[in-house]
Amino acid sequence: MLATGTVLAGGLLIIALINPEARTLCLWLLTVAAAFLLTGAIRVTVDQRGVMVASALLPVLRRRFPLHRIKQATARWTRATEVGGWGYRWNPGLSAISLRGGDALWLSLANGTQFVITIDDAESAASLLNSYLPQKSGSQ
Repeated sequence: MLATGTVLAGGLLIIALINPEARTLCLWLLTVAAAFLLTGAIRVTVDQRGVMVASALLPVLRRRFPLHRIKQATARWTRATEVGGWGYRWNPGLSAISLRGGDALWLSLANGTQFVITIDDAESAASLLNSYLPQKSGSQ
């Protein structure tokens, strides 16, 4: 997605410079390129506070899941079609950040929904996160 965003932005800027009639359209289409760039690389942090997912290029664009909102974390192989496609996806009951098929961290949230993030070594992330969650008996 980063490569696509970079090529798209570069191409649109060149077209905008060469063809004044297309300049307005190209500048509007740069928002598509910006979306690719902002969501094309993410950083996922799992710690004793919960999970944070942030854009690698613009870290202020982030989503946090504190521990009290997470019921359970699991890891499994996931295809983009299972979560609605590539990129940031929202469906009733399921939201996802899917940049590729493969390992994914599945968060079951307290409100009954799920959040999915495709990351390397999702099993380690799920195990670490589950170790921070309160045990079913109510003790930590």
